[in-house]
Amino acid sequence: MSKFIKKIMKNEEGATAIEYGLIAALIAVACITALGAVGNQLSRTFTGVSNSLSGANS
Repeated sequence: MSKFIKKIMKNEEGATAIEYGLIAALIAVACITALGAVGNQLSRTFTGVSNSLSGANS
C-alpha cells in the first residue's frame, strides 16, 4: 500500500494536463477580449463609411 501511495504522489501527469488546460483557457479569454474590441472598432468603421457613402449619394 505504501508503494502505491508513493507512486500516486510522484505522478504529475494530471497536474501537467491541468496546467495546460488553464493556460489554454487564459489564452482563449485573451483572444475573445481582443477580438471583441477589434470587432467593435471594425463595426464603427464600417458604419462611418456607410454613412459617408449615403451622404455622398444624396
